[in-house]
Amino acid sequence: MHFLLKVPSAISLRAALRKSLQLCSQSYTVSTSFSYEAIKQQCRLEVPEYFNFASDVLDRWTEIEKEGKKNKNPALWWVDGDGKEVKWSFEELGVLSRKVANVLSDACGLQRGDRVLLILPRIPEWWLVNVACLRTGNVLIPGTQQLTVKDILYRLQKSKAKCIITDDFVAPAVDSVGAECQSLKCKLLVSEGHREGWLNFKDLLKNAPSNHQCVTTKHHDPMAIYFTSGTTGSPKMTEHSHSSYGIGFTVNARYWLDLTHSDVIWSTSDTGWAKASWASISTWIQGACVFVHKMPQFNPITVFECLSRYPITVFCSPPTAYRMFVQHKLSSYTFKSLRHCVSAGEPINPDVMEEWKVQTGLDIHEGYGQTETVLICANFKGMKIKPGSMGKPSPTYDVKIIDENGNILSPGKEGDIAIRVKPTRPPFLFTCYTDDPEKTAATIRGDFYVTGDRGIMDEDGYYWFVGRSDDVITSAGYRIGPFEVESALIEHPAVVESAVVSSPDPIRGEVVKAFVVLTPEYVSHDPEEVIKELQDHVKKVTAPYKYPRKVSLQLPQYFKYFSVAGSELFDSRYQL
Repeated sequence: MHFLLKVPSAISLRAALRKSLQLCSQSYTVSTSFSYEAIKQQCRLEVPEYFNFASDVLDRWTEIEKEGKKNKNPALWWVDGDGKEVKWSFEELGVLSRKVANVLSDACGLQRGDRVLLILPRIPEWWLVNVACLRTGNVLIPGTQQLTVKDILYRLQKSKAKCIITDDFVAPAVDSVGAECQSLKCKLLVSEGHREGWLNFKDLLKNAPSNHQCVTTKHHDPMAIYFTSGTTGSPKMTEHSHSSYGIGFTVNARYWLDLTHSDVIWSTSDTGWAKASWASISTWIQGACVFVHKMPQFNPITVFECLSRYPITVFCSPPTAYRMFVQHKLSSYTFKSLRHCVSAGEPINPDVMEEWKVQTGLDIHEGYGQTETVLICANFKGMKIKPGSMGKPSPTYDVKIIDENGNILSPGKEGDIAIRVKPTRPPFLFTCYTDDPEKTAATIRGDFYVTGDRGIMDEDGYYWFVGRSDDVITSAGYRIGPFEVESALIEHPAVVESAVVSSPDPIRGEVVKAFVVLTPEYVSHDPEEVIKELQDHVKKVTAPYKYPRKVSLQLPQYFKYFSVAGSELFDSRYQL
């Protein structure tokens, strides 16, 4: 394995703290000219018995900040697009998060281990609650504001959450099902106004004391739970520990995001997805600045203006967004500070990468992971990028392509993407599906955790995504990966975005069906002609049997589509 698992039986808190301080200090020596082999040699992540990200990392950055040993970038920089800004140093983040911790412990009456469902948009309070839960030992459960009443009820009942924290937009939905949630004891409203039956977050924060003793947590104690969807069944509760995220994201931070304490990073992820935590924790490991734009609706122009106006050095957004970006001419914008771009969430198409580089001069470094993992594969800084490839395995994992019997396949052969868990399970893997030992056990095949994704490793050790194992379409005996067809479609100038699924067919069993979002230029074209043109195009650029026999054309409703595509559509196939 490429990590060092070191868990002494009786390590002292002082020794654990020394280790975490060493972890912080190493962030100053990040190299911008390393190779993949060098990354594998350098990466030796130690896991102490006791670890808490708030006290061992964030509070250490406060000390470094006070000593004048880091630049003046804040820990969090939030803007709303209307002129309002919030900038918090690591010290201010520490003070405010301690106040929130006291709100949770005192006003809300929460005990260590109690679960907290957090549903907020991109507002500063979301980050405060995240850090506060680390300090109190509460288990955080993030959720998106796109959740329906049914979704909220399911999450409250399934998780047995003791507290929900949300805003005026979601509160009515919570009230409509609250009586059915026996475990729910406290409702905390982030609002300028008040609501019957709810405590007001802002009122309590004003009066809360700022002194709070962070709980002592072992590295394997639960830190967060994410509800993650598959193509079948109800969402599962994916549990992560303090070390799986708090230490496991070190590779993300140093070698994929290429962060140092002088960087400002912007991830456009919704707060309901694991990627929001990926970005925040990775950034703070390196003492860098988390930039946030409230952006209630995704807007490419807003992104371009922010990248031009603010000193954002590292940018992370899903492929759906980059596909929108390259539909625009960027010559009127100057991204003077931007030096590094990454993408994750689903595979990105080579032509999008090429067009982005033509317009900005920057590569897009694709990364691959799941809600259950940290970074599995990536095009790390300094590596040769093979467009369309997920890159090479993270040194935190031993990644292989295996067959249905758990045997390792040779390069060029398609199989299941898997992570070795025997004889030693990586500490940077999810702990379990909470309260569901059967589904947890079902992820293991022989010596491996099976991701549920299909892929190929080439002769150079690069991994290529084929599709979800349960998404593979079998049509007249042919096995067809949806991503192959989507990649072919996106090369056509009529296509902004596409999603390929299986559709029942009485003769072939299944056929390929494509949902296609058209560019504005093609909206007025004859639909039948466009469909025929797209079908012929796919036949030319990939094996003819893969072409979509059914095509549904969609209008280019960018904002609505991004909201859907960035959540359930891709979460079921390629989770991050």
